[in-house]
Amino acid sequence: MKILVLPCDGIGPEIVGAAMDVLKAADSTFMLNLEFDYDDVGFVSLEKYGTTLREEVLDRANTYDGVILGTQSHADYPTPEKGGRNVSAGFRIGLDLYANVRPARTRPFLPSNMKDGKTMDLVIMREATEGFYPDRNMTKGWGEVMPSPDMALSIRKITTHCSERIARRAFELAMQRNKKVTAIHKANSFHMTDGLFLECVRRVAADFPEVTVNDVLVDAMAAHLVRDPSRYDVIVTTNFYGDILSDLASELSGSLGLAGSVMASDTNCCAQAQHGSAPDIQGQDKANPTSMILSVAMLMQWLGERRNKPEFLRAGDAMEAAVDKILENPATRTPDLGGTLGCKAFGELVAKAVQAA
Repeated sequence: MKILVLPCDGIGPEIVGAAMDVLKAADSTFMLNLEFDYDDVGFVSLEKYGTTLREEVLDRANTYDGVILGTQSHADYPTPEKGGRNVSAGFRIGLDLYANVRPARTRPFLPSNMKDGKTMDLVIMREATEGFYPDRNMTKGWGEVMPSPDMALSIRKITTHCSERIARRAFELAMQRNKKVTAIHKANSFHMTDGLFLECVRRVAADFPEVTVNDVLVDAMAAHLVRDPSRYDVIVTTNFYGDILSDLASELSGSLGLAGSVMASDTNCCAQAQHGSAPDIQGQDKANPTSMILSVAMLMQWLGERRNKPEFLRAGDAMEAAVDKILENPATRTPDLGGTLGCKAFGELVAKAVQAA
């Protein structure tokens, strides 16, 4: 299988490098027969080609079995008309990566931000191709306008098609876990848009009678996650709510740097860390590559499930277990977790643990 690797901005090249060390160890240990190609996106691409994301990269990505995408410094990009294209959004729309899968779990050997020693093991299924995002809810043009200098309007798009398919993926995942789905919305205020999303979730729920389903208002959910996230299993929601709640859940579990993430369609999958590009520590070997490594592990698991490749499932599981093994030792943690280990050295230790699996 062929994987396209795009290091991108900030600490992206460092954490992708560490993740690649781990993946190459898994490749040789589990005989995955992977092939890797690299290309430029982000600021390197902007300097070379005048845009942070070329259309040919998206076209090329469609021919690969998977994509590994580093962090992007989107907030620092120039305007779209000057080449500053949102790389993640470009992939989500260009490859129809509608399911942003974001797990969050506590680990007994790591400190968390939970109350009263409570634990967490949940997955947020975030719809990623529409909603309150100006760059992905129009066929042409931008979803925000300024009719006058003192007025700005934003357009939100929610469709039956996108709502039903993310709901179906959520229920399918729940069937593999604890058979509970919670739909997050604000239908008491957004009667039509969130009302349509909720209606779609309930319609899909009828096909999964074994799954318990409930719904919670997004503001109440923020409070519930802080109070007791252990009661939740699979959370399904629209783009904007999912973006916020997944950051909250990951930080509660201990750190944004501890959770993996993939963006997937029915035929494509892209691994990308949950966190940002952290340009303040760029090039200093201080970054924690855990999120990137776990994201690549999720990509392997996705390929194993979709392509019926049990060796990929074993490889992904081994990568995840190896991360936990290294994190369990306080002496082999990165600075953000109270350790002194550099990004590269952490990746090398995880790679050795995979080889020993």
